[in-house]
Amino acid sequence: MSFSDKAEDTAKQAKGAAKDLAKQSSGVVNALHNLGIRSEYAYAAGVASIGLSYASYFISRGKSGDSKAQSDRWGIFIGHWAPTFFALGIALKLEEKDN
Repeated sequence: MSFSDKAEDTAKQAKGAAKDLAKQSSGVVNALHNLGIRSEYAYAAGVASIGLSYASYFISRGKSGDSKAQSDRWGIFIGHWAPTFFALGIALKLEEKDN
């Protein structure tokens, strides 16, 4: 057996092992999927987070005694949730395709 044949055989074994490992998926995303949480819910939470970010900013700005910096912090804090929800939605979508 030549070196290239051994390398090709090893590559096939590695691909097979990776596929087997992917089928045995575990972790947070798999647990959420098994609980019935769908990717659409995560996408909706991301959009809601954007809306809540704007709302919290303007509500905080309207309160007397609060500074503009405090309003900015509230809006930014809640706005940081959106990318997490969208990333979770993508991960759940991939999990849904695998099952």
